[in-house]
Amino acid sequence: MTEFLFELSFWMAAPVWLLMIFAPGWGPTVRIAASPLTVVPLLLLCYLAPAIQAFPELWTAVGDPDLGTFRELTALADGASAIWAQIIAWDLLVGQWMYREARRLGLSALVMGPLLVLTILLSPIGLLLFLGVRAAAGRRSAATADVPTTEAAR
Repeated sequence: MTEFLFELSFWMAAPVWLLMIFAPGWGPTVRIAASPLTVVPLLLLCYLAPAIQAFPELWTAVGDPDLGTFRELTALADGASAIWAQIIAWDLLVGQWMYREARRLGLSALVMGPLLVLTILLSPIGLLLFLGVRAAAGRRSAATADVPTTEAAR
């Protein structure tokens, strides 16, 4: 059962990722990506069962964190599965935030698609690159806002 939940956690998040990458302007994608509730089924189905099974080790790992206790937690199938579901859920929330920010800033889907794929695979790197793109886009929009248009200059 634990292995099934481990696999299921990715497949529960995949449809939202696919929508954000391949149908970013579609109305349902915008509504789905706006909701933090996308992770609730994943957490209820894929996180809670293994987390409850490994709760003593999980509590020890978060109550007094050190590398040894975390290693012991992830050595357990239930512990690793719970951590994996947590990572998948949080990565999805980060991806949804990136998607919404990109739409707000008017970033191209051709830029965001690869960034979202990278975030699925290596979320810290995807997030860092997105933050750089976001900062550059913010500077660019601020610079264009400071330049008077021909119409405004008349």
